[in-house]
Amino acid sequence: MPYRPEYTIEINPNFGKKASTSKTELKHIGIAVLALSVSFTILYMGVKNFFSTNWAINTLCWFGFSIVAVTFSFLLHELGHKFVSQKMGAWAEFRMYPAGLIMGLIVSILGILIAAPGAVMIYGRINDKDNALISIAGPAVNGVLAVAFLILSIVTTGGVSALLYLIAHLNVVLAIFNMLPIMPFDGSKIYKWNKPVYFVMVAILIALYIAIRFI
Repeated sequence: MPYRPEYTIEINPNFGKKASTSKTELKHIGIAVLALSVSFTILYMGVKNFFSTNWAINTLCWFGFSIVAVTFSFLLHELGHKFVSQKMGAWAEFRMYPAGLIMGLIVSILGILIAAPGAVMIYGRINDKDNALISIAGPAVNGVLAVAFLILSIVTTGGVSALLYLIAHLNVVLAIFNMLPIMPFDGSKIYKWNKPVYFVMVAILIALYIAIRFI
């Protein structure tokens, strides 16, 4: 969910360069991915003995799967925003939300996932159209990933198929959630810029969600 900060931030030397990053961003990405993966692991542990009857092995396997799921959903969603922003010449880097990560860890114990790991911060001359295109990138990435993992789940069997299906479902839910037409969600920027585009995207994602639920 990209947004433009209202306060002064330090611009790294790679400002305006495509696919640029910094050590600070890598640190924030690493912490966010690990913390969110722990939240997912706690949540998925409700499915006991999925990988093994040994508690330790089962937990480690869920953690490994969670890292993959988080990478191929939340992280790529944010990187979609980042790369489109940089293509437009803006400074864009991911920054974690410590409070959101802590909240996610706490509520996951209750069997609920509220994911607010962070967002891509954008600084530059971005108009409404540019902001909408940047916002489209995140849900669009999730939509493509949902289709890809759904196909993979269909051509595989057993536990592997179930795990791939879970990632597909996660991606489409994340995409739909981010299309809410209220700030600071991606949908609010798209709706403001072009309502027909917004409703077409929502319709496609809902159709994809229905397809995933019935397959």
